[in-house]
Amino acid sequence: MNVTGRINQVKQPRGGYIKPSQFSVIELNDGNVLAEEENIHATVIGMVVDYLTRFVMGADISKAFEISYMGAVCATKLGKANAVKEIDSYLSQIKGLDNNSITNACKAVTFDVWYRNPISALMAKTANETNPDNNTISNIKIMVERSIEFWKEYGPITKDGFTFEEKGYTKTVDSGDGDYLTENTLWDFKVSKAKPTNKHTLQLLMYWIMGQHSTKAEFSAITKLGIYNPRLNSVYILPIAEVPNEIIKEVEEDVICYE
Repeated sequence: MNVTGRINQVKQPRGGYIKPSQFSVIELNDGNVLAEEENIHATVIGMVVDYLTRFVMGADISKAFEISYMGAVCATKLGKANAVKEIDSYLSQIKGLDNNSITNACKAVTFDVWYRNPISALMAKTANETNPDNNTISNIKIMVERSIEFWKEYGPITKDGFTFEEKGYTKTVDSGDGDYLTENTLWDFKVSKAKPTNKHTLQLLMYWIMGQHSTKAEFSAITKLGIYNPRLNSVYILPIAEVPNEIIKEVEEDVICYE
Protein backbone atom coordinates (compact mmCIF):
# COMPACT_ATOMS: atom_id res chain seq x y z
CA MET A 1 0.00 0.00 0.00
CA ASN A 2 1.25 3.51 -0.72
CA VAL A 3 1.42 6.41 1.72
CA THR A 4 -1.85 8.07 0.71
CA GLY A 5 -3.68 4.75 0.74
CA ARG A 6 -2.52 4.12 4.29
CA ILE A 7 -3.53 7.63 5.36
CA ASN A 8 -7.05 6.99 4.09
CA GLN A 9 -7.21 3.88 6.30
CA VAL A 10 -6.01 5.52 9.49
CA LYS A 11 -8.27 7.06 12.09
CA GLN A 12 -6.30 10.03 13.39
CA PRO A 13 -6.62 11.54 16.87
CA ARG A 14 -8.98 14.49 17.16
CA GLY A 15 -7.58 17.29 14.98
CA GLY A 16 -4.93 15.01 13.53
CA TYR A 17 -1.49 13.75 14.51
CA ILE A 18 -0.33 17.20 13.39
CA LYS A 19 -2.98 19.90 13.35
CA PRO A 20 -2.74 22.10 10.23
CA SER A 21 -3.00 25.13 12.56
CA GLN A 22 0.46 24.23 13.92
CA PHE A 23 2.02 25.34 10.64
CA SER A 24 3.15 28.94 10.16
CA VAL A 25 1.47 30.49 7.11
CA ILE A 26 3.15 32.93 4.71
CA GLU A 27 0.87 34.56 2.15
CA LEU A 28 2.59 35.51 -1.12
CA ASN A 29 1.08 38.07 -3.48
CA ASP A 30 1.77 38.44 -7.19
CA GLY A 31 -1.29 40.56 -7.99
CA ASN A 32 -2.89 37.85 -10.12
CA VAL A 33 -6.38 36.49 -9.58
CA LEU A 34 -7.22 33.02 -10.83
CA ALA A 35 -10.38 32.32 -12.80
CA GLU A 36 -13.06 30.61 -10.71
CA GLU A 37 -14.01 27.91 -13.21
CA GLU A 38 -11.77 25.29 -14.81
CA ASN A 39 -12.81 22.48 -17.14
CA ILE A 40 -10.20 19.88 -16.15
CA HIS A 41 -10.01 17.80 -12.98
CA ALA A 42 -7.95 19.33 -10.17
CA THR A 43 -5.70 16.23 -10.00
CA VAL A 44 -4.69 16.69 -13.64
CA ILE A 45 -4.04 20.39 -13.09
CA GLY A 46 -1.87 19.61 -10.07
CA MET A 47 0.34 17.27 -12.07
CA VAL A 48 0.59 19.72 -14.98
CA VAL A 49 1.66 22.57 -12.68
CA ASP A 50 4.22 20.31 -10.99
CA TYR A 51 5.74 18.87 -14.17
CA LEU A 52 5.71 22.12 -16.15
CA THR A 53 7.42 23.90 -13.25
CA ARG A 54 10.18 21.29 -13.31
CA PHE A 55 10.49 21.60 -17.10
CA VAL A 56 10.56 25.41 -17.22
CA MET A 57 13.16 25.43 -14.45
CA GLY A 58 15.48 23.32 -16.60
CA ALA A 59 14.57 19.64 -16.23
CA ASP A 60 14.64 17.58 -19.41
CA ILE A 61 11.12 16.97 -20.75
CA SER A 62 11.56 13.20 -20.32
CA LYS A 63 12.51 13.68 -16.67
CA ALA A 64 9.81 16.26 -15.91
CA PHE A 65 7.08 14.04 -17.38
CA GLU A 66 8.71 10.74 -16.42
CA ILE A 67 5.64 9.30 -14.64
CA SER A 68 3.43 10.20 -17.59
CA TYR A 69 5.75 8.36 -19.97
CA MET A 70 5.95 5.34 -17.66
CA GLY A 71 2.16 5.39 -17.60
CA ALA A 72 2.05 5.25 -21.39
CA VAL A 73 4.37 2.23 -21.32
CA CYS A 74 2.05 0.53 -18.80
CA ALA A 75 -0.96 1.43 -20.96
CA THR A 76 0.65 -0.26 -23.95
CA LYS A 77 1.26 -3.44 -21.95
CA LEU A 78 -2.37 -3.38 -20.85
CA GLY A 79 -3.69 -3.17 -24.39
CA LYS A 80 -3.83 0.54 -25.22
CA ALA A 81 -2.11 0.42 -28.57
CA ASN A 82 0.02 3.39 -29.70
CA ALA A 83 0.06 4.94 -26.20
CA VAL A 84 3.82 5.58 -26.32
CA LYS A 85 3.60 7.07 -29.81
CA GLU A 86 0.72 9.26 -28.61
CA ILE A 87 2.54 10.62 -25.58
CA ASP A 88 5.70 11.23 -27.62
CA SER A 89 3.59 13.48 -29.83
CA TYR A 90 2.33 15.48 -26.83
CA LEU A 91 5.74 15.80 -25.19
CA SER A 92 7.36 16.96 -28.44
CA GLN A 93 4.99 19.96 -28.48
CA ILE A 94 5.77 21.18 -24.96
CA LYS A 95 8.12 24.16 -25.34
CA GLY A 96 7.23 26.49 -22.46
CA LEU A 97 4.11 28.22 -21.13
CA ASP A 98 2.35 29.00 -24.40
CA ASN A 99 -1.21 27.75 -24.89
CA ASN A 100 -0.23 24.81 -27.10
CA SER A 101 2.42 23.63 -24.63
CA ILE A 102 -0.01 23.76 -21.71
CA THR A 103 -2.70 21.93 -23.69
CA ASN A 104 -0.27 19.16 -24.62
CA ALA A 105 0.96 18.93 -21.02
CA CYS A 106 -2.65 18.38 -19.90
CA LYS A 107 -3.02 15.59 -22.43
CA ALA A 108 0.32 13.99 -21.51
CA VAL A 109 -0.43 13.72 -17.78
CA THR A 110 -3.63 11.76 -18.44
CA PHE A 111 -1.28 8.77 -18.82
CA ASP A 112 -0.05 9.05 -15.21
CA VAL A 113 -3.02 7.07 -13.94
CA TRP A 114 -1.93 4.00 -15.93
CA TYR A 115 1.20 3.91 -13.78
CA ARG A 116 -0.26 5.05 -10.47
CA ASN A 117 -3.60 3.22 -10.50
CA PRO A 118 -4.26 1.09 -13.62
CA ILE A 119 -7.73 0.04 -12.45
CA SER A 120 -8.84 3.68 -12.31
CA ALA A 121 -7.31 4.29 -15.73
CA LEU A 122 -10.14 2.40 -17.37
CA MET A 123 -12.61 5.03 -16.11
CA ALA A 124 -10.41 8.12 -16.35
CA LYS A 125 -10.76 10.73 -19.09
CA THR A 126 -8.46 10.13 -22.03
CA ALA A 127 -6.12 12.64 -23.61
CA ASN A 128 -8.61 13.18 -26.43
CA GLU A 129 -11.25 14.14 -23.87
CA THR A 130 -8.87 16.54 -22.09
CA ASN A 131 -9.01 19.97 -23.71
CA PRO A 132 -8.33 22.87 -21.34
CA ASP A 133 -10.27 26.06 -21.98
CA ASN A 134 -8.76 29.56 -21.82
CA ASN A 135 -9.49 29.98 -18.10
CA THR A 136 -7.81 26.68 -17.27
CA ILE A 137 -4.77 27.44 -19.42
CA SER A 138 -4.43 30.89 -17.85
CA ASN A 139 -4.68 29.47 -14.32
CA ILE A 140 -2.04 26.83 -15.03
CA LYS A 141 0.33 29.44 -16.44
CA ILE A 142 -0.10 31.69 -13.39
CA MET A 143 0.43 28.77 -10.99
CA VAL A 144 3.61 27.65 -12.77
CA GLU A 145 4.96 31.21 -12.69
CA ARG A 146 4.12 31.43 -8.98
CA SER A 147 5.91 28.14 -8.36
CA ILE A 148 9.02 29.39 -10.12
CA GLU A 149 9.01 32.55 -7.99
CA PHE A 150 8.48 30.43 -4.88
CA TRP A 151 11.62 28.42 -5.64
CA LYS A 152 13.65 31.57 -6.18
CA GLU A 153 12.91 32.47 -2.56
CA TYR A 154 12.75 29.05 -0.84
CA GLY A 155 15.13 26.98 -3.01
CA PRO A 156 17.39 25.78 -4.33
CA ILE A 157 15.97 22.29 -4.77
CA THR A 158 18.42 19.62 -3.61
CA LYS A 159 16.25 16.63 -4.57
CA ASP A 160 13.47 16.61 -7.16
CA GLY A 161 11.31 13.61 -6.30
CA PHE A 162 12.40 11.22 -3.57
CA THR A 163 11.76 7.67 -2.41
CA PHE A 164 12.66 5.68 0.71
CA GLU A 165 14.53 2.55 -0.34
CA GLU A 166 15.06 0.34 1.25
CA LYS A 167 14.63 0.50 5.01
CA GLY A 168 12.09 3.31 4.88
CA TYR A 169 9.29 1.09 3.59
CA THR A 170 7.44 -1.54 5.60
CA LYS A 171 5.04 -4.40 4.92
CA THR A 172 2.21 -1.95 5.61
CA VAL A 173 3.56 1.02 3.61
CA ASP A 174 5.58 -0.43 0.75
CA SER A 175 5.50 2.47 -1.71
CA GLY A 176 5.21 6.23 -1.90
CA ASP A 177 7.28 9.13 -3.18
CA GLY A 178 7.56 12.79 -2.28
CA ASP A 179 7.93 16.02 -4.19
CA TYR A 180 10.98 18.07 -3.24
CA LEU A 181 13.79 18.52 -0.73
CA THR A 182 15.71 21.72 -0.11
CA GLU A 183 18.70 22.06 2.23
CA ASN A 184 16.62 21.71 5.40
CA THR A 185 12.96 21.33 4.34
CA LEU A 186 10.82 18.51 2.96
CA TRP A 187 8.25 20.09 0.61
CA ASP A 188 4.93 18.95 -0.77
CA PHE A 189 3.07 20.81 -3.52
CA LYS A 190 -0.74 21.06 -3.41
CA VAL A 191 -3.02 22.93 -5.82
CA SER A 192 -6.25 22.44 -3.89
CA LYS A 193 -8.68 25.31 -3.40
CA ALA A 194 -8.76 24.32 0.27
CA LYS A 195 -6.12 24.86 2.94
CA PRO A 196 -4.03 21.87 4.11
CA THR A 197 -5.84 19.12 6.02
CA ASN A 198 -4.58 16.70 8.66
CA LYS A 199 -4.21 14.11 5.88
CA HIS A 200 -1.70 16.40 4.19
CA THR A 201 0.20 17.04 7.43
CA LEU A 202 0.31 13.31 8.24
CA GLN A 203 1.66 12.64 4.75
CA LEU A 204 4.54 15.03 5.38
CA LEU A 205 5.32 13.51 8.78
CA MET A 206 5.27 10.00 7.29
CA TYR A 207 7.66 11.11 4.55
CA TRP A 208 10.06 12.56 7.12
CA ILE A 209 9.94 9.45 9.33
CA MET A 210 10.40 7.15 6.34
CA GLY A 211 13.33 9.29 5.21
CA GLN A 212 15.00 8.88 8.60
CA HIS A 213 14.51 5.11 8.50
CA SER A 214 15.82 4.92 4.92
CA THR A 215 19.23 6.19 6.14
CA LYS A 216 19.58 8.16 2.89
CA ALA A 217 21.97 11.07 3.43
CA GLU A 218 19.64 13.68 1.89
CA PHE A 219 17.18 13.30 4.78
CA SER A 220 19.71 13.79 7.59
CA ALA A 221 19.62 17.61 7.46
CA ILE A 222 15.83 17.97 7.13
CA THR A 223 14.51 19.99 10.08
CA LYS A 224 11.26 21.41 8.63
CA LEU A 225 8.11 20.25 6.88
CA GLY A 226 6.64 22.53 4.22
CA ILE A 227 3.68 22.80 1.89
CA TYR A 228 3.39 25.22 -1.00
CA ASN A 229 0.06 25.83 -2.71
CA PRO A 230 0.43 27.93 -5.87
CA ARG A 231 -3.35 28.17 -6.26
CA LEU A 232 -3.63 29.92 -2.88
CA ASN A 233 -0.07 31.27 -3.25
CA SER A 234 0.52 30.29 0.37
CA VAL A 235 3.46 28.67 2.16
CA TYR A 236 3.00 26.47 5.25
CA ILE A 237 6.02 25.56 7.41
CA LEU A 238 6.51 23.54 10.61
CA PRO A 239 9.83 22.78 12.36
CA ILE A 240 10.12 19.06 13.17
CA ALA A 241 11.26 20.07 16.66
CA GLU A 242 7.70 21.21 17.34
CA VAL A 243 6.29 17.71 16.72
CA PRO A 244 6.15 15.82 20.06
CA ASN A 245 8.32 12.68 20.21
CA GLU A 246 5.32 10.60 21.29
CA ILE A 247 3.47 11.59 18.08
CA ILE A 248 6.46 10.57 15.95
CA LYS A 249 6.66 7.25 17.83
CA GLU A 250 2.93 6.61 17.41
CA VAL A 251 3.05 7.24 13.66
CA GLU A 252 6.12 5.01 13.38
CA GLU A 253 4.49 2.12 15.21
CA ASP A 254 0.77 2.42 14.45
CA VAL A 255 0.66 4.02 10.99
CA ILE A 256 3.82 2.98 9.12
CA CYS A 257 4.23 -0.13 11.32
CA TYR A 258 7.98 -0.55 11.65
CA GLU A 259 8.86 -3.84 13.31
